[in-house]
Amino acid sequence: MEELLNKMADLLEVESIDPQKKFKDYEEWDSFTRLSVLAMLDADYHVQMTYEQLEAFPSIEDFCKKVLG
Repeated sequence: MEELLNKMADLLEVESIDPQKKFKDYEEWDSFTRLSVLAMLDADYHVQMTYEQLEAFPSIEDFCKKVLG
């Protein structure tokens, strides 16, 4: 999970990610970042999601668990 959190921090351009927060809790979370996350998921993890699915996770930790299966 740490690797995925680090990739998310890079995309959000923040020092670190609090897995208990939601994506929208970060002011850097915008449409470009969402698109970058979706592209990274497809390229690095072969996981495809919609914006709606991405936004629906109760926390970033839940998102990571789903991606890493």
